[in-house]
Amino acid sequence: MGAVEMLTPVMVLAGWTIFILIWLYGTRIPAMRAAKIHPQAALEGDLSSKIPLKVRQIADNYNHLLEQPPLFYAVALAIAVMGHVDMIAIYSAWAYVGLRIVHSLVQCTYHKVMHRWALFMLSSIALGVMVVNELLKLFG
Repeated sequence: MGAVEMLTPVMVLAGWTIFILIWLYGTRIPAMRAAKIHPQAALEGDLSSKIPLKVRQIADNYNHLLEQPPLFYAVALAIAVMGHVDMIAIYSAWAYVGLRIVHSLVQCTYHKVMHRWALFMLSSIALGVMVVNELLKLFG
């Protein structure tokens, strides 16, 4: 076990984030055109009331992928750099990534808040396992 096994889920989540960004622009630009919103007008007010919920959900998800996942990236990189990769770290990393992808799919499609919340909590637990496992290696 080594850095490659630890960093592969990092790259998968980064790739997923780029996919969501493409999906965001693929829906937001046509929605803005349909609503006759000039791009400059986006600076002057909230787009939420002017574009469809389905489009906003994708934008919100992209923002969510830039909130907690950077902590995941930092933790995974730290584990790989310190050479502390083990099965707990790898399984937790893959669980985190898988749960975040499913979270995205829920938010971007049918958007049941309690389903999203459960997936977020489970992914947070997976991230917590990664952190605690590493802290035990460092200070245990």
